[in-house]
Amino acid sequence: MRKAIAIINMIALAGFWSFGFLALTAEGYSQEQLVTAAQLAASGMITGIFTYLRLVRSSEQSGYARPSARRTRQQRDAAQAQWGQIV
Repeated sequence: MRKAIAIINMIALAGFWSFGFLALTAEGYSQEQLVTAAQLAASGMITGIFTYLRLVRSSEQSGYARPSARRTRQQRDAAQAQWGQIV
């Protein structure tokens, strides 16, 4: 499943860059073509970011990558309480 998500990620980001470049530098195209290219670029960016985050999460859960330095709920609450005292 991770390989399929990685392939989708690469296709989405390639679409983002290619359609984004087309939307920004195109000359002589109609307004509808430019809007379509911009929409395809935006959907490629959203899909690429979503699949990238899924890959990061799955690699942390499988042990392939080191987990990120997340704080526990108690640590976040303590930091928030301390921030409230400073301000």
